[in-house]
Amino acid sequence: MQLILIEDDATIAHELALSWRARRWVVRHCGTLAQASSALAEAGADLIVLDLQLPDGDGLVWLQHLRHQDRLTPVLVLTARDLVSDRVAGLRRGADDYLVKPFAPEELDARVEALLRRSGSASSQAAQCGPLVWLPEEGRALLNGLPMELFPREFEVLGLLVRSVPRLVSKRLLIEALAERNVDMGDSAVEVYISRLRRKLAGSGLGIQTVRGFGYRLAPDADTEVVS
Repeated sequence: MQLILIEDDATIAHELALSWRARRWVVRHCGTLAQASSALAEAGADLIVLDLQLPDGDGLVWLQHLRHQDRLTPVLVLTARDLVSDRVAGLRRGADDYLVKPFAPEELDARVEALLRRSGSASSQAAQCGPLVWLPEEGRALLNGLPMELFPREFEVLGLLVRSVPRLVSKRLLIEALAERNVDMGDSAVEVYISRLRRKLAGSGLGIQTVRGFGYRLAPDADTEVVS
């Protein structure tokens, strides 16, 4: 599950990210709204946890703009604004849930899980791109109807790519996802897994496109590198 945490309090962000990564969620922490917009454009998200008082603006204004472009991604507002009028404003501007600080981590987790169940955006959801079908609950992927021979980390990288189509997936995001199992994961390791997956997709009509300095994209007949 890919989660964007928009929170400028370093202590809260650290504790939440630590807890969620222990659950093997991919957490991207953004301390500003500008960072959050870039993270969304880069790879999307299954769920957004949004503080309202950010250094570069009001989270509610950002949320309202988001809803003009994206009406589906669940957003949970996590804020110190505790008036009933604040909650009403948050929900009316596009929040799916609203939780006031200070909060119990167990309640926050339960609300996140409930939003994911309702949205159907949890990482257990199957994904497809052309002849490729990614089946996380079964731990396998099918290419032209036949099972692919994939190592666990290859399967994870492929899942991030197929669930992000047509968006790019940054190398940084891939490193963070793989580091959940290996703290020494780096750029070269990501390149190795991308290279292996390219070989396994060869001849299928699908390929992995590299955009230098940005990341990777799963796309039809994407056999060449794109220079940024």
